[in-house]
This record gives sequence, structure tokens and C-alpha cells, in this order.
Amino acid sequence: MKRIYIIAVFVCFFMLQNQIHGQGFAQLDKNPVDIAYLKLKNFSKPLIKVVYSRPEKKSEKVFGEQVPFDKIWRTGANEATEVKFYNDVRVGNKIVKKGIYSLQTIPGEKEWTIILNSKTDTWGAVFYDPEKDVVRIKVPVKKGKPVDIFSIAFKQNYNDTFMVLAWDTARVGIPIETNVQVLADLY
Repeated sequence: MKRIYIIAVFVCFFMLQNQIHGQGFAQLDKNPVDIAYLKLKNFSKPLIKVVYSRPEKKSEKVFGEQVPFDKIWRTGANEATEVKFYNDVRVGNKIVKKGIYSLQTIPGEKEWTIILNSKTDTWGAVFYDPEKDVVRIKVPVKKGKPVDIFSIAFKQNYNDTFMVLAWDTARVGIPIETNVQVLADLY
């Protein structure tokens, strides 16, 4: 009887260990996900939320080497970057209704094409559909101090708001006007 009890305890212990270690948790992603918010004050509700993955610099130059010029880019890594507008906004000269959009870009040496697309929950730019573009604008590229990990942040100057994309020495500011509710009602 004692032998059966020891075997039963051993079998239960083995099964428990197998369940705990058998979950198969994934390795840490090499391109972690981050979120950037635009808020008027620290504790206010957000106006814009961006969810994106942050790839690292792996070559001498990012743009033109790691990320080719003049080709559609997911603007980050893994899934396409998604932008949520909590209210109507203006991007370039176009009013964009509140909602969630994917962000793709076409990097160039002197300017980038910025694309907001209504197709979301996609992997990279593989399933990019130009028919679902909501906005396409061109913005200049500026130079800054090197950043080794792709980053997105918001910069506000008086009434101007920019979503800033930064990687390596490239800086791209996407102009976004957040106070357009009255304008949206006119259209």
C-alpha cells in the first residue's frame, strides 16, 4: 500500500510539473510593442493612441538599407501600426473621422508619404490595400540625433500637433489638428 501511495504521489507531481512547464510560453519578442498617447493634460482622456512595435537598428543606416526607400513600410515591426483617434481630426487637408486606422509609410530620402488606411489588424504591409486609404500626405524628413530603436511620440507647439516618427537620424512630423469637431460638422 505504501508503494502505491509513493507511486501516486510521484505521478501527481510529474503531471503537475508537466502542466506548469507545458504551457509553452513564447520567447520575448525582439520588437516589443509600445503605446504613444496624445493627452492635453497628464490625467485627461487621450485624444490619440498609437500602438506599434519597436524594431532596433541592425545596419549602418536604417533608411535605404534596413528599410528600403520608396516601398511601403508597416512603420514599425510585426503587425501594422494602429492609430486610434478619439475624436475627428484633420491630417493634412483631410478630416479623418474618429476611429482606428493602420499607419503605413513610404520612406524617401527627402520626404515620406504618410498613409492612414481603414484596414486594421493586419500583419505588416503584406495585406496593404490602397483602395482603403483614407489619407495620403507627403511630409519632409529632418535630421536629428541617432535613435537606435524606432520611436513614436507627440510634439505640441501652440496649436500645432505632430506625431513624430524617429529612427536613426530621421525625424518625420505628421501634422494633426485635433480641434476639428466644428469643421467636421460642416462637411
